[in-house]
Amino acid sequence: MARLEVPRPATFVSLTGFMGVGKSRIGRELARTLMLHFIDLDRYIERRTGISIPDIFRHLGEETFRKMEREAVGELIQKEYLVLSLGGGTFMDPENRRKLLHRGPVVALWASPETILERASRKPGERPLLQVENPLERIRTLLEARAPIYREAHIHVSTEGRRVEEVVEEIVEKLWEYAKAKRA
Repeated sequence: MARLEVPRPATFVSLTGFMGVGKSRIGRELARTLMLHFIDLDRYIERRTGISIPDIFRHLGEETFRKMEREAVGELIQKEYLVLSLGGGTFMDPENRRKLLHRGPVVALWASPETILERASRKPGERPLLQVENPLERIRTLLEARAPIYREAHIHVSTEGRRVEEVVEEIVEKLWEYAKAKRA
């Protein structure tokens, strides 16, 4: 059977950014729009291990989680036809970042600390890094530390006060620009 080639700007896209910027929701819609598969890295790890991310952090520690994350990234970058939504800290790991940037394109999503807190508060038990007295201050501190690394992504899009469809439309436009620049 002949394979139907669909015109699309990329066959592999990863989304990075801080927790609560919308990587999963936007990733699902981006995958649908580009007719690609979608994988949320945290859900992928949970399915493979049978343990929730908060429980991995709580019982096995962050170091073990980051090792699982590196293994999963190494596996998933081999795939085609995929939108991969990364965890908020995945791109911080130099090995993951190198592999993902080489695999490209990487899209960084952005939102304000206040918006991140509001969105992240919807699932409080799922956010181990926010189990602190002042979560907004924690977000500001972590975001400030991570921002220079997120800026290494190929494409940058704000999700602040925007509908998912609007963000996806901008990502697709920027992916076409990225693809055109790569060919040139």
